[in-house]
Amino acid sequence: MFTHIEPKELNHYIDELQTINENNMRLYVTPEGLKYPSVTTVLGWKSKAGILEWRKRVGEEAANKISRQASTRGTKFHYQVEDHINNKEVKFANPSEKDMFTSIEHFLSRINNVHVQEASLYSDFLKTAGRVDCIAEFDGRLSIIDFKTSSKPKKAEYITNYFQQGSAYAVMYEERTGIPIDTIVIIMAVEGNEPQLFIEKRDNFIESYREVRNEYQTVMGI
Repeated sequence: MFTHIEPKELNHYIDELQTINENNMRLYVTPEGLKYPSVTTVLGWKSKAGILEWRKRVGEEAANKISRQASTRGTKFHYQVEDHINNKEVKFANPSEKDMFTSIEHFLSRINNVHVQEASLYSDFLKTAGRVDCIAEFDGRLSIIDFKTSSKPKKAEYITNYFQQGSAYAVMYEERTGIPIDTIVIIMAVEGNEPQLFIEKRDNFIESYREVRNEYQTVMGI
């Protein structure tokens, strides 16, 4: 059983943010009426050239199929993890889904004292918003915890964007609550392989995220 910390115990509440589409961009609207892009949009923009090259290499039809499969797999996986942490029964559509989830259960057992799940956050400092998977203690240390799926194992140097994303969420949460978080945890289920666990420090990646954010603002004007 996972323990969930009630907002009143932390003396803060996280309000849901409105989202809008403006000039073909998805933006979050803060309670003050400010419009910020999501952290995934900012980081995805930076890697767009690489994605376009990959699509050209494998072909549009194959790229679309792979993207759809990855999106479906990731969405279902997130719901299953969320249900598990909410102490609900986890349901699976097929053995492959169950295998991926079961592979990370020993990592999930190291999570407790959950602050929020699937919460919308924003930072005026970073001029960024987003929806964090989970903020909870991991091995007793308050952490940003992100759940990922992959078709093959990843090297840490190839997923810098995951750490930048988590670091941005840490800054957002501290701005909203006054509670600092310095640890980023990525739990990754790998199809047909052993799962992976990555643990990094916020301060190792927040400046590189700020650089990307500034570039995005210069080019996109927001």
